[in-house]
Amino acid sequence: MSTINSDEVARLAALARIDLAPDEITRLAGELDVIVQAVATVSEVAGDDVPATSHPIPLTNVLREDTVGQTLPVADVLAQAPAAEGGMFLVPQILGEEQ
Repeated sequence: MSTINSDEVARLAALARIDLAPDEITRLAGELDVIVQAVATVSEVAGDDVPATSHPIPLTNVLREDTVGQTLPVADVLAQAPAAEGGMFLVPQILGEEQ
């Protein structure tokens, strides 16, 4: 039984603002349907006695401890910047918002 059809793929593509050609919609409908059916098969196998996991092996933090080290003076860092103002880097405005 097919759960993903071309109309649903086209609707989702429009919501995500992705422009898909008709042949891409048809191809993706088939591929997504295979994925949905595979997930359904796994869901059938995993019973109530199987705990939900995100990883088969427990994860451990392999990062070093955060330690405060020697830092550069702000004036030295800002002296290397193309532009600075008020003790901060000055960058071009990109969002078009008012200050």
